[in-house]
Amino acid sequence: VQLVESGGGLVQAGGSLSLSCAASGFTFAGTALVRFRQAPGKEREGVSGTSTRDGNTYYPDSVKGRFTISIDSAKNTVNLQMNILKSEDTADYYCAAEQLPAIALKSSVIKGVGPLRPLDYRGQGTQVTVSS
Repeated sequence: VQLVESGGGLVQAGGSLSLSCAASGFTFAGTALVRFRQAPGKEREGVSGTSTRDGNTYYPDSVKGRFTISIDSAKNTVNLQMNILKSEDTADYYCAAEQLPAIALKSSVIKGVGPLRPLDYRGQGTQVTVSS
């Protein structure tokens, strides 16, 4: 049972990247899917989330209008399309699948996901570097 991430890399400011997180051994049904990032010396920051229970999404102001999270149910993957990238978007990006009710999605993104609990899963991370 795992989440496997892919799609990171180096991109110039203003460019785009798409990150993918594939689930193996479980399905996303009933989970809140959160993408978060952590830059060196900085705290973990949630950048997007979507609830499979009601389809709602949430983005913090720092990425709103530039990032889009989506689920490909056929492939059991959650994708993050990142456009108009900025140097401050440079970080390691992670995905998380949490057993949370829909109402808890926003708070989970805001705090950059909480402690890992039974039946929560997290990817190994992928590095994104935006050059200015």
